[in-house]
Amino acid sequence: MPAGVLQRGGRMLAMWVKVRVKPDGRERFLKAIEVDALGSERDEPGCLRFNVLQDAQNQNVYYFYEAYRDEAALEAHRAASHYAVWRAAADTLDGPPEATRCQTVFPAAADYWTRNK
Repeated sequence: MPAGVLQRGGRMLAMWVKVRVKPDGRERFLKAIEVDALGSERDEPGCLRFNVLQDAQNQNVYYFYEAYRDEAALEAHRAASHYAVWRAAADTLDGPPEATRCQTVFPAAADYWTRNK
């Protein structure tokens, strides 16, 4: 698939990931996920979004919203050096990540997802 074309008529592969962080590992976790999120959006043409959110009720719960052009872009993300920084800090998690795969529905216009890349 050419780099400018999105899968399934403009729908991307999206991930919603919930992680729980050990309180004593929170600072290390935040540094590592910042490297991954910023590096993903900056260095990966196929990563269209990588947001990190903190739960309003529990400071040790975080959510990632990630959008990728396609499965190949997700695999490229997992092979990136900034992803390795995040994986090296996985021991800061209090249990396994809870990931849900999604397809984007709205906005449906493909240029919405690519105009800032």
